[in-house]
Amino acid sequence: MSLFRRLLARLAGAVPGSGGRLSSELARRNAESRALEDLTRILSASLEVDRVAAGVTGFARRILDAAGAAVLLSTDDQQGFVAAAADGTLAPCAGKRLESDAGGLVLDAVAHEEVRLSAGDGTDGVLVCGDVRARSAAAAPLLAHGITAGALVVADKRQGAFDEDDGRLLAAIATHTAVALTNARFFEMVERGKRQWEATFDALSEGIALVDARDRILRANAGFAQLAGVRLQALMGRGASEALFGEPHSLADMLGAARDGVRTPPLVRRSELLHRVLRVVAAPLAPHAGVGSVIVTVEDVTEQQAIEAQAIQSEKMAAVGTLVSGVAHELNNPLTSIAGLAEFLLEQPLGTVPDRDHLRVIAEEAQRAGSIVRNLLTFARKGPSERQRLDLGDVVERTLFLMDWEMKLQGIALERHVARDLPAVMGDRQQLQQVVLNLVTNAAQAVAALPAGLPRRITVSVEPAGQRVVVRVADSGLGIPADVLPQVFSPFFTTKPQGEGTGLGLFISYGLVEGHGGTLTVESRPGVGATFTLSLPREGEGEIPAPGGEEGRSPAPATVPRRILLVDDDPGVRRLVTALFTREGHAVDTATDGDAALGLACAGEYDLVIADRRAAARGTPFLQALEAVRPGWRARVIVSTADVQPATAPGGPNPAARILHKPFNLRDLRETAAAVWSGSGQA
Repeated sequence: MSLFRRLLARLAGAVPGSGGRLSSELARRNAESRALEDLTRILSASLEVDRVAAGVTGFARRILDAAGAAVLLSTDDQQGFVAAAADGTLAPCAGKRLESDAGGLVLDAVAHEEVRLSAGDGTDGVLVCGDVRARSAAAAPLLAHGITAGALVVADKRQGAFDEDDGRLLAAIATHTAVALTNARFFEMVERGKRQWEATFDALSEGIALVDARDRILRANAGFAQLAGVRLQALMGRGASEALFGEPHSLADMLGAARDGVRTPPLVRRSELLHRVLRVVAAPLAPHAGVGSVIVTVEDVTEQQAIEAQAIQSEKMAAVGTLVSGVAHELNNPLTSIAGLAEFLLEQPLGTVPDRDHLRVIAEEAQRAGSIVRNLLTFARKGPSERQRLDLGDVVERTLFLMDWEMKLQGIALERHVARDLPAVMGDRQQLQQVVLNLVTNAAQAVAALPAGLPRRITVSVEPAGQRVVVRVADSGLGIPADVLPQVFSPFFTTKPQGEGTGLGLFISYGLVEGHGGTLTVESRPGVGATFTLSLPREGEGEIPAPGGEEGRSPAPATVPRRILLVDDDPGVRRLVTALFTREGHAVDTATDGDAALGLACAGEYDLVIADRRAAARGTPFLQALEAVRPGWRARVIVSTADVQPATAPGGPNPAARILHKPFNLRDLRETAAAVWSGSGQA
């Protein structure tokens, strides 16, 4: 029977002598009621678990006249309890862990989900937590929302032992405390999650912002503020479009589509305000369309775009280089025949060959065509060059000196800034002069197109930059349009009128610089001009070994008749070589393929073998097959090649072979043959 019902029964029965007890009971109940009101104030004063637990222990001690009290809370792993607060005689429990299988009064109360009272056995007392014991104790489980949050325990009642009334009061305190502590722990979990989320949010390098229906930023992370170049607080209430691009409606379409639930592709655009390329993505805050707020993520892809553009450019140049190499092989063979036979006819006695001037033009034009082919092949780093230690500043100064007068005639101010004591670079002086000449010529053409009255200025600077030496050629022209900029180094691309440019200048320059282990880049802004930057490694840093030098000039051609074996599939080359050597008294045997030539070499003796590099015999390169059957002939071989390769290219089984690059002239052919005969002791 409840205390309230017992009180009613006593009043109804008018038990004699019961008036004092009734008065005492009512006074106690009033005190308990006021105490619970005090508890409510304590529990509502804070949402911090530790403060709530500390307040409850002090209250429980006071209201139950106990010498000690403790609040134990379940651990995160739900495998035990830890004393979050302990006071008085139970103070040693503070911070101690009570395992779920340790036994004792507290675990008994939790297990049965009801109050447990114990007066001890008079000797060891009551085990409360760990090794802490008490004369008497009462424990109540902390149950709320179906969850066991822990236990409330009081110990060592000052007068007597804990009775049932104390147990009921402890249960009431525990019920209120359980709700408050559970709410506090939930709040603590939410706060911890919020802090973790905010830390993650701000740690992201990508910019993230919450944008409302009017494009205003409601919340943003540190990454967004860093991209925008302002303090985080300054972003609040500012338009996202204006913060990123300096324009009020640049993101309007994307944000509108996101609010309608339409997934749009990322916007990749250069911000002239921030001088960066940004990648912007927008998504609705909720999975359903119609929500006004949108999440905007921003990423700086400036460097990524530059790397991708460079990779695409390199792939494109490599493909073009392969194509040019194949075309050059097909061109150099006929050019050899044209130039060589024209020279051959010009060497005939006067009067026997009419129209000698026409032949001379043919020879010169063939040589010029060969020079163009060689220039194209330098793109793929296949052209032979003479590397030496250079002062890049001196190369630039000498090149500009040649252009000074022309610049003055065009009214162009040519400014130069060359640093002193520049580190040396390894390179081919003529090739690097060609690059500088191309860059300055292009700059001159850009500023020459400016309307009258605008300054026409070209600035050339040379300075060290770490382990490199950098040349910059900047002009004051109108700049290169954005759609044209990616194509400036492409072959045969030109913006000049038809007939005024081949589109090879920058293409060849790019290849020459790459062949030196350097880079050639361009930057341009409309209306501001363009800047070309040439960067080369200083001497000893990333050098590309220079091809071997040309063979020394040999003595005059020998007059002793020789036997010559020629292997070439081009009839024009066979005609030229045969005509030259037979006229000088030598015998020439020709073969169109390596197998036929190998048969001739096995059947007879030859003083000289001229073989095309691509010739093959028995399924292997001709030189390798020849080495197998005639191991002593390696010094008698001349390798003719229409591909401009380094001198070591034939290499492998016959590194001693001499190289003769097509198109070759008669002098080169004679002198190389004489060098072979002289070197082999046949002269």
